Amino acid sequence: MLPYFLGCPAWNEPAWRAHLYSQSGAGHALQRYARVFNTVEGNTTFYAVPSVETVRRWAQHMPAHFRFTAKLPRSLSHAPSLYGQQALLERFLELLAPLGGRVHPLWLQLPASFAPARLGELVALLDALQGRAVAVEVRHPLFFARGEEERALNRLLRDRQVERICLDARALFSCTLQSPAVRHAQAKKPRLPVRPTAFSDSPQLRFIGHPQLPANDAFLQPWLDKVADWITAGLTPHVYLHTPDNQLAPLLAWRFHRQLQARLPGLSDLPWPAASEQYALL
Repeated sequence: MLPYFLGCPAWNEPAWRAHLYSQSGAGHALQRYARVFNTVEGNTTFYAVPSVETVRRWAQHMPAHFRFTAKLPRSLSHAPSLYGQQALLERFLELLAPLGGRVHPLWLQLPASFAPARLGELVALLDALQGRAVAVEVRHPLFFARGEEERALNRLLRDRQVERICLDARALFSCTLQSPAVRHAQAKKPRLPVRPTAFSDSPQLRFIGHPQLPANDAFLQPWLDKVADWITAGLTPHVYLHTPDNQLAPLLAWRFHRQLQARLPGLSDLPWPAASEQYALL
């Protein structure tokens, strides 16, 4: 078992058949993905609430050790107000109940329009989620300005042991390629300062990478040090690796893990025997 959680923003990507799935044998895409990675960023629940049958199928194929960071639906997180969302929240949590402890943590991804003046709404929602592991991503510029607004947010999260998700898109924005995938990703992802935090025992990192994998190394180095330090301190970080169209996300995750092994001798290999062969072609 790995001492941290490593994954990608999805488990079902057709482009991965050339490397990830081809090494994982037969079975459902989730089963094959989970033979290599032990977590996934739960974007699917952000864009559409799954059916009862879909969640039951996930529960059937998702190993007990696996962690699904289910995002609260955007119909909740992007609503004009977080007040009055109790019924929607309860229905969502009831829907995910078959997954049990594999839902860890819940993610709340707030829009850039969620400003410091609305922190009271966040308090009410977190109170409704008391007793559950939760991580929050913010995008309003004032939450990154090192002023009282950011300090108030950090106090709120730290006091409740709610993690502040760190989104690091510097590698993506360093890319000067003009491919449609890069342009789309740069238009969609926020360009914000990096805020490494550990307000709970499970710090959360989303790293949005460059499509040329070696170009990510300089941006990964500080995170490799930070993740190694967190693990050494007894924390269990979650690390999610993206690329512009995510076709190379598993290979970027493999690259991260290989470099982390240099900092943590004895860290086991990912169960992906041909990864190095595929990686050498990039």
